[in-house]
Amino acid sequence: MTGTRGLGARWRRRRPLRTRLALAASSAVAVVAVGVCAAAFTIIDYQMTRQLELSLSQTAAQAVRDRHDWGPTPSDTLCRYPASACVQIVPSDPARDPRKPYVLPVSDATRQVADGRRAAFYTKLTVAGHPVRMLTTRLADKDEAVQVAQRSDTVDRGVEQAAGALAVLGGAGVLLAAALGYWVSRTGLAPVARLTATAERIAATRDARHRIELPAGPPAREDEVTRLATSFNTMLGELEQSVTAQRRLVADASHELRTPLTALRTNAELLARADRLTDAQRDRAAGALGRQLREVTTLVNDLIELARDEEPQPLVEQVRPAALLEHAVGAAREHWPELTFTAVVDPAAADATVPGVPARLSRLLSNLLDNAAKFSPPGGPVETELRGVPDAWELTVRDHGPGIEAADLPHVFDRFYRAQAARALPGSGLGLAMARQIARAHGAELTAEQAPGGGALFRLRIPLP
Repeated sequence: MTGTRGLGARWRRRRPLRTRLALAASSAVAVVAVGVCAAAFTIIDYQMTRQLELSLSQTAAQAVRDRHDWGPTPSDTLCRYPASACVQIVPSDPARDPRKPYVLPVSDATRQVADGRRAAFYTKLTVAGHPVRMLTTRLADKDEAVQVAQRSDTVDRGVEQAAGALAVLGGAGVLLAAALGYWVSRTGLAPVARLTATAERIAATRDARHRIELPAGPPAREDEVTRLATSFNTMLGELEQSVTAQRRLVADASHELRTPLTALRTNAELLARADRLTDAQRDRAAGALGRQLREVTTLVNDLIELARDEEPQPLVEQVRPAALLEHAVGAAREHWPELTFTAVVDPAAADATVPGVPARLSRLLSNLLDNAAKFSPPGGPVETELRGVPDAWELTVRDHGPGIEAADLPHVFDRFYRAQAARALPGSGLGLAMARQIARAHGAELTAEQAPGGGALFRLRIPLP
């Protein structure tokens, strides 16, 4: 049994899906066609035989009514004519048999019917070279049996002709089933074939711009395969966007790294000839080298952070946004002592907790505060506020700098994007992109807008658990 299952599994693996579907559909239709033909033959055979037996019963009843000289008699005829019946009477006692031999065969079963020990029965036999059907039944109160036989060659020929016609019909049904199975496999699997061809083309060319052609029609009439193709096209669109974003990230990162790496190499080569430099030149080159190393390290760390799509689940815990905000504001005051940082916390949000990774949320807040500090004028305030809004906690960071131009607003969170006013300031253009990624990983929403009265306003909405 195990060997049979293994052989079937190997056969399924070796046969393509289209062949298996065609064979399955053809086999199903062929079995139905052959079954219908077999059932029709059985019904025809039964009905024609039943009609002949009913004729024999009526002939026997007519013979009993018409016969007056009761007694053992051989058959009236030799069953030479298809329409005439052979009738003979047989007693239960063989001693009462007539001298003339019986034409129809007489057996012990016939004697048993005559004396009532057996019920009437039908028999198929040959008389005078002709196939006949014979009924043996009892004459009531006579201890005799009447045998009525009639030729059955007409019925046999009708059954044979019906069998031939049904065999031809069954064969045609099998051929039609094969054609239908092939058509069903080609039509039903056409979208799958297109999907497979598209996937193979993408694998060969590594080009995610290819799409599967979809049939025209309303979406409500789409079948499962069409929906699969639609989902595959959607997945290809997402893949294309991901590949494009990856290539853009690599290109932008290489562009951003080129300048600091060139400066690093220049300063390193300069320090390699330290014996030719004065102490002041050597200290200046060493300081520049250290600053450039920190910039490159920060840029690489930011790129690594941006490469993470999700927050690690084992590190998620319940954190207090108010405590994180106070910590981030305190760190910003130390890093930017020339600015004034204020934090306003709604009493209802003071003890509120949300699920998240504390280190990542702290990085988000520090990026927002650093961005606000870079654009704030000397001595200017940076205002933060945490308050409750419907279905969320809202944290805002506002500066009083030049604000965000309308043309730059849609690109504020893009990687490496730097507005015209920010290109002279330090930074890599990854801080806000990283902040939005952290927010999305926590199910929050980070937006930017022009603040009333000037400056930029960043709004972080953290949904309630």
